[in-house]
Amino acid sequence: VGPGGGGYLVLDKPWPAMLRGIWGDEQRYRETYWSRFAEQEGADSGTRNAEQDCADGSTLQAGLTYFAGDGAKYDTDGDIWLLGRVDDVMNVSGHRISTTEVESALVSHPTVAEAAVVGATDPTTGQGIVAFVILRGTAAETGEQAVQELRNHVAKEIGPIAKPRQIMIVPELPKTRSGKIMRRLLRDVAENRQIGDVTTLADSAVMDLISQGLKAGKTED
Repeated sequence: VGPGGGGYLVLDKPWPAMLRGIWGDEQRYRETYWSRFAEQEGADSGTRNAEQDCADGSTLQAGLTYFAGDGAKYDTDGDIWLLGRVDDVMNVSGHRISTTEVESALVSHPTVAEAAVVGATDPTTGQGIVAFVILRGTAAETGEQAVQELRNHVAKEIGPIAKPRQIMIVPELPKTRSGKIMRRLLRDVAENRQIGDVTTLADSAVMDLISQGLKAGKTED
């Protein structure tokens, strides 16, 4: 993968504190974390992982790569940027776009305090990008004007294909008491489904506000 390219993040060496197994299911551990990607042909033997001891006392052969489920990309400086979980990657007209990447583009706008992005079924593109945004108190623009500016900002930062189909300006995001954003509930809203269990939310009233404002924040090209 060259500069600007993205893909799956894999590791070719173990480390002291890494996960060594899944209790009672070592086969699942091997298949999930070590069997998805074989070592690339021609790799320098000096970078190949040493044998990895499993929790059940067995040993994984050298030459395998560890995949924890994260995507990443190289920037032009050769640095690696994490893009989040690959199961949070959206497929928009055949283009794989990370929710984290779109969220990062949104919060890079000076008026945005926080953002959460989910993929929603779209009859034309397969999936459409739906964003939920909290504006800073100093934001001069609100409503449709702010939505359009943010959509254009994402298109400029990532590309036109990543322009959100919908952006909702919300007062809060649904979070658990520990501060984790409940994307499952946002996905329910974006798909116009009945909202799921909200008992773990710090404030369940947030979902009512978001649901009521969905249509007002919908914009399409």
